[in-house]
Amino acid sequence: MATIQDIGVAAAINLLSAFVFFLAFAILRLQPFNDRVYFPKWYLKGLRSSPSRSGAFVRKFVNLDFRSYLRFLNWMPEALRMPELELIEHAGLDSAVYLHIYLIGLKIFVPIAFLAWAVLVPVNYTNKTLELQLKNVTSSDIDKLSISNIPLGSDRFWTHIVMAYAFTFWTCYVLRKEYEKVASMRLQFLASEKRRPDQFTVLVRNVPPDPDESVSESVEHFFLVNHPDNYLTHQVVCNANKLAKLVEKRKSKQNWLDYYQLKHSRNNAKRLSMKTGFLGLWGEKVDAIDYHISEIDKLSKEIAEERERVKKDPKSIMPAAFVSFKSRWGAAVCAQTQQSRNPTSWLTEWAPEPRDVYWQNLAIPYVSLAVRRLIMAVAFFFLTFFFMIPIASVQALASIESLEKAAPFLKPLIEIKFIKSVIQGFLPGIVLKLFLIFLPTILMIMSKFEGFTSLSSLERRSATRYYLFNLVNVFLGSIIAGTALDHLNSFIKQSANEVPKTIGVAVPQQATFFITYIMVDGWAGIAAEILMLKSLILYHLKNFFLVKTEKDREEAMNPGSLSFNSREPRIQLYFLLGLVYATVTPVLLPFIIVFFGLAYVVFRHQIINVYNQEYESAAAFWPHVHGRIITALVISQVALIGLLSTKSAAQSTPVLIALAVLTIWFHRFCKARYEPAFVRYPLQEAMTKDTLERVMEPNLNLKPYLQNAYVHPVFKEDGDGEEEFNLRLEENESVLVPTKRQSRRNTPVPSRISGASSPSLPDAVPEHSEP
Repeated sequence: MATIQDIGVAAAINLLSAFVFFLAFAILRLQPFNDRVYFPKWYLKGLRSSPSRSGAFVRKFVNLDFRSYLRFLNWMPEALRMPELELIEHAGLDSAVYLHIYLIGLKIFVPIAFLAWAVLVPVNYTNKTLELQLKNVTSSDIDKLSISNIPLGSDRFWTHIVMAYAFTFWTCYVLRKEYEKVASMRLQFLASEKRRPDQFTVLVRNVPPDPDESVSESVEHFFLVNHPDNYLTHQVVCNANKLAKLVEKRKSKQNWLDYYQLKHSRNNAKRLSMKTGFLGLWGEKVDAIDYHISEIDKLSKEIAEERERVKKDPKSIMPAAFVSFKSRWGAAVCAQTQQSRNPTSWLTEWAPEPRDVYWQNLAIPYVSLAVRRLIMAVAFFFLTFFFMIPIASVQALASIESLEKAAPFLKPLIEIKFIKSVIQGFLPGIVLKLFLIFLPTILMIMSKFEGFTSLSSLERRSATRYYLFNLVNVFLGSIIAGTALDHLNSFIKQSANEVPKTIGVAVPQQATFFITYIMVDGWAGIAAEILMLKSLILYHLKNFFLVKTEKDREEAMNPGSLSFNSREPRIQLYFLLGLVYATVTPVLLPFIIVFFGLAYVVFRHQIINVYNQEYESAAAFWPHVHGRIITALVISQVALIGLLSTKSAAQSTPVLIALAVLTIWFHRFCKARYEPAFVRYPLQEAMTKDTLERVMEPNLNLKPYLQNAYVHPVFKEDGDGEEEFNLRLEENESVLVPTKRQSRRNTPVPSRISGASSPSLPDAVPEHSEP
């Protein structure tokens, strides 16, 4: 059992390791050859160029200005200097609101920590229960600061109940203020944002089959009839996954061709050769330039054939389409209403922005989505509960006593005071961290299989499952495994009525494990985040072996986005630990505050200089963040109810149940009051923005802007392909297309492919009129 001294040693070691990481980062980021690793966002925006150093050759690689090293921590104030409005313009609302999660942690836990240490710690410490009553349970100095040190049936438990109310009310107050602020930021961002295709577009799924018309014709006729004043154009969804693979393969070959041609241009006297086998290690030796030209020609022919197949094969056209409207108001009405009598057909939702679309999943038939999600729900259930077995086993072994039993010959070494402190301070947290390395990747694969159509929804789904996994395995699993295995002998020897008493004392003792986990994963992990050692090594390896063109260099230094799917659930674990242990073991709170403070500064720096967000969802994830913190609150209240019931304080149960009910009511209030801003777009806001746009740009024609906005990227990357795929939009601009249906009851008039007016449609909007 870790003592305060052991925790102190571990804290000192973790802080020292964090300082070393910060120092290494401060030195490495000053070197010219690392500039693209630590400031890639500015390079990708075209606002930064490689540092030029005159003089000695070594200056091109090493910064010899020793005065710059004296200011090795100046990146911290620089990260905090950028105002929030400028940060939103620079990095987007998603990134700015992500930082609010860390700010909420500080706003919640700093006052709670002051109150807990001023009230609860003295109340807990001025007892001797652990020393006198429960000698069969191993305890430490940390446990004497916890609720375990309060005698059974003591009136002092009312202090914890009052503090539970105070902590809950303060947390709810902060959450409501932040929810209101983020909702306001979202609406303001949407109102002030420049024109984007997704503001005018909805995704239509499950288009009913029609034996007489194609999907494109059905979509056009349906929206001309039901949205005659607002419909503008549409783009059907095609299954171009095979075509996308061919285009990607041709891009790779073209990249190699550019490399060999550039290399040949520098030395015209020498023709370059290569082997056609795996990685060029074996196979027939051929001329590199001629080989890649011939391969590109072959792939171009395959791409042309596949493009023709996609265009002509009805099976390649999915019963879905992106439908664009002449105004934001028209799109909002369509996206937020039921389109037909049958609620399972003509399903509409806001289209994600083009760069947020996950094109591979658009080809999945809508009818199969329910089956896919059922399969993944079952798979996630087994993943979660079977994963608990190795975690519990390893956690049981990751202790001094277990190591001494498993390896008796190590006992003299382990008993050395410093070694013992290091093992108890590092081993459990590191073991758990190693088990969770591949989990985000597994959960993201599961989300993709479920068929979500945007990157943002994929990440939100994966984040939800990661949170549930952490809740079951990391939190509950560690408590159950630690309690049951550490005190197995006590349970066997005690009488049945003594078991609940022992559990009530033992559960708070798991705080020592979570303190070590916070230090390893939180403190050292955050410091390692800014060092970016993995990215640094990979960039230089790619730059040396793989980079052939400037485009390759951009891809090599692109660090990607924030990875919301893995980082946000990790933050939520700290909220859970802080709220659960605030009334039980307040000594844990300062460790969480240090984590939130470090993380806020580090990720502000990373968002400004490093991460390049792939999409913008306008903080659509915030309701999930709010809901998970509320869940942590309820879990903390339930845990306190269970704990006090073992302390002969069952009379407090109704009071705490009332607190849980109030918390759930608060969540429902916030959900009804603020969540609509994250799932709907107010018609008033849409009309206001449309009106302003008409005044400022009276001659605006949206059709050229929207008709190709949602063309599959594989057609956009090849000009000929895009032209061929949209042939119907260009050649049939002024041709009337009569309906092919036998019955014209649902489509009483002929229509234009382009969405222009029809003589039989009264009040139709002319094509080149104001949108």
